[in-house]
Amino acid sequence: MSRLRRDHALGPPFPGVVLPREQWTRTRVGLGAHGVKFDWLAVFGRDARRVVDLGCGNGRWLVHSALTRRDVDHVGVELVPPAVKLGSLRAGQRGLTNLKFAWGDATEFVLERVAPESLDEVHLYHPQPYYDPTKKARRQLTPAVLLAIWRGLRTGGTFVFQTDNTAFARYARKIVPALFEWRELPTPWPDAPAGRTLREIQARAKGLAIVRAEATKLALEPAEAERRASTLPEPDFDADRPAFARKRRSGGRPR
Repeated sequence: MSRLRRDHALGPPFPGVVLPREQWTRTRVGLGAHGVKFDWLAVFGRDARRVVDLGCGNGRWLVHSALTRRDVDHVGVELVPPAVKLGSLRAGQRGLTNLKFAWGDATEFVLERVAPESLDEVHLYHPQPYYDPTKKARRQLTPAVLLAIWRGLRTGGTFVFQTDNTAFARYARKIVPALFEWRELPTPWPDAPAGRTLREIQARAKGLAIVRAEATKLALEPAEAERRASTLPEPDFDADRPAFARKRRSGGRPR
């Protein structure tokens, strides 16, 4: 398949333009040993504002943000190798030096590799709802993850959340306000009216309702934040996919 056809299959063209090859940059970074804090200064060679996209997919939003905010350093963490490859290629072709892609578990990254008060923004777009109840433990937003995001953000830092799953939205509305000031956006993102991510673009084409929120870190003592997080429910909600329920009733194999 030609590059043009591949790009068309992945939605609207990526932001920016492809530079001459001699201007391409390396945009992959390794995470190193488990539990070792991510060293932003070593990776980017400067002390700037820091943004993390957890489960960044093919990096459409990251590329756009890095292009428009050159003074901000970005890291995308994704477990699907082809998505990491595509995102890093697109970023490299645009000569970006303020964006790196890392292959790895985004949940492990935020729980173990983020130093306290080291980030300015954490983004989580369309986390997998896992309709199969036996896979609920894989859901990305949990009280432990929420607490880790709160710890990792600096004072006044922002947690950005988006989903087209109604049940996941209800869960986020229930737990995030314990540690953040939750604010939903009634309209599409001003910086990307068509959608920040491929999933958002596809969901809008299907007419799905999308919940977009920007949450600001509350000024809490660490002990109080831990206490609040300990009272929050785990993501045991029913993701409510009718097709999945029908397959279970009919004895088919759910996907």
